[in-house]
Amino acid sequence: MSVVATNAEPVSRFYTSQGLKLHYNDWGNERAPLLLLVHGMRDHARCWDWVALALRDRWHVVAPDLRGHGDSQWSPDGAYINPYHAFDVTELIDLLGHDQVTIVGHSFGGNVCARYAAIYPERVRRLVLVDALGPSDDKMSGWATEPVTRTRDWIEKRRGVMARAARRFPDLEEAVARMGDANPHLTAQQARHLAIHGVRRFDDGYGWKYDPQLSIFMPEDFLLDGKMFWREITAPTLLCWGPESWTINPETSGRAAAFRQHRTQVFEGAGHWLHHDRLDDFLSTLNEFL
Repeated sequence: MSVVATNAEPVSRFYTSQGLKLHYNDWGNERAPLLLLVHGMRDHARCWDWVALALRDRWHVVAPDLRGHGDSQWSPDGAYINPYHAFDVTELIDLLGHDQVTIVGHSFGGNVCARYAAIYPERVRRLVLVDALGPSDDKMSGWATEPVTRTRDWIEKRRGVMARAARRFPDLEEAVARMGDANPHLTAQQARHLAIHGVRRFDDGYGWKYDPQLSIFMPEDFLLDGKMFWREITAPTLLCWGPESWTINPETSGRAAAFRQHRTQVFEGAGHWLHHDRLDDFLSTLNEFL
């Protein structure tokens, strides 16, 4: 796999949404159509650098750090449920001043963007969801029907996170190694790039930029059926999936049928981060679809 060189840098910008100072990377070319690249859970905007570099000549590429991620402010109340993220994305798109937007969203970020596309269907030209439809229906329904247990778990997990000392690495190399362990498909260059932009230097070592409370989902997150949103999306939608992912194939599972206009692309030999695992194939598919 070839990896696009990352010698060019985006402009770092900030905006305010719901009282939080949120960050995004702007790759310029403001007169071109807007392309929003939205990362997944515990990730950051610089994970899209290789994609942004390949597309910035034809698009106004913007990659935000979702609240609690990257260089965006953490929510003091741990407000990381989908509606808050969708609100932030809405504010950013309006700030950028484009009537319409094309969106590529990975994992949890894709879930957020699918909700935006359902709420404001007239604003979205095309939508690309990269392994973004979540766990199986059986698992989701189990979570949704156990609100009391899930609420208790949410309270106890949050209390545990707040009581524990933040994880620190003695040096950057350990963070690079952890990144490689999380996804064995990464090249050494990819792992280093993601780690460099994913950690912050503290007095007692290096630590991840994301808020530890991010992945503690509130029970209410699982009470809504995603298909109710997907059915309202009018934009042509590309569903990307890798067989080595922990998620299920959107086509064979029947989920893809909820989208009015869709195409499913399977990336053999790829997992959850298929835009890293099969970058060249992903870019080729993305260019053809867009």
